[in-house]
Amino acid sequence: MGKILEIKNLTKEFKEFTAVKDVSFFVEEGGFFSILGPSGCGKTTLLRMISGFIKESSGEILIKGESMSGIPPEKRPVNIVFQSLALFPMMNVRENVAFGLKRQKLSKQEVDERVKDMLGRVSLHGFEKKKVTELSGGQRQRVAIARSLVMKPSILLLDEPLGALDRKLREHMKIELKLLQKEIGTTFIYITHDQSEALVMSDKVAVMNKGRFEQIDTPRNLYKNPKTAFVAGFVGESNRFELTDYSDHKLTTENGWKVEKPNLDFTPKVLYIRPEALIIEPTDDIADLFKFEVVIKTILFDGSNTKVSAIVTSSKDELLISLPQNAKFEDLKEGDKVQVGVNYNDLKCYKE
Repeated sequence: MGKILEIKNLTKEFKEFTAVKDVSFFVEEGGFFSILGPSGCGKTTLLRMISGFIKESSGEILIKGESMSGIPPEKRPVNIVFQSLALFPMMNVRENVAFGLKRQKLSKQEVDERVKDMLGRVSLHGFEKKKVTELSGGQRQRVAIARSLVMKPSILLLDEPLGALDRKLREHMKIELKLLQKEIGTTFIYITHDQSEALVMSDKVAVMNKGRFEQIDTPRNLYKNPKTAFVAGFVGESNRFELTDYSDHKLTTENGWKVEKPNLDFTPKVLYIRPEALIIEPTDDIADLFKFEVVIKTILFDGSNTKVSAIVTSSKDELLISLPQNAKFEDLKEGDKVQVGVNYNDLKCYKE
């Protein structure tokens, strides 16, 4: 599929600061593209420029190859879902979804057909006459999405739409949104500060920091091969170590831990290691491992996400290690000394 959205050197300057700095990227038609970053990084400003609610300072926005310069929000082939949802509480579900269609002065028959079809697609058939105040958080979410999608936008923009939901419902809605996007085929551009949302739902993710994109990649590559220290620290859990030296193919942490890392062609300043990359009591048949001893400090039980906090015996460095879910380590306890191994490729180093 071709490009449905293309952003060229987009910048937005306010009096006090520059919110978006020379950002360029494209989104393929029918894709699920997420922009992931901390609060204040510029992602909502970027979304509002795409939708037309904020005018760019410089750069270009193209939708289906057509420049959006000077095109007002209501004339752009996009629709937006906000975290607040902005549903009309005095209207029932059908009236909320039909609102935009009626403003287009479509026939009653076409309005009825499109509303019925869309409510079926978002699993709300039979809810037509319910007030939105009578719905659960997830149901209200689906009404807001249906109200946007029924307008047949080329692009649906979603600005942290799950932020107000509780954790369990948010987990459920992540799956629902992904399936809905695949079924309907509308291009989704999703703004979030929640890495799990971005990784689970997206075809491509852009990590944004201080107004710029640090990396655009598939969720898997973003997690496995972060290109910058910011991405390594922001996406997923990581153990971070400040480095003081790199010589004789060994990294030295601030606390004096010597970590072997051959063949670096630069002097790194920071080291990241994922908790799941650390192997407790590795067997001899696993090749290319750097091995060291730790003392178990505490066990952090969290079901399948259980981790142990451990101290490297040759220094005071502390690290988190994911605990495998098997009987072999059921008796692990505080104070135990164990050997740990990590593949050299899982030692991620950056200049920062």
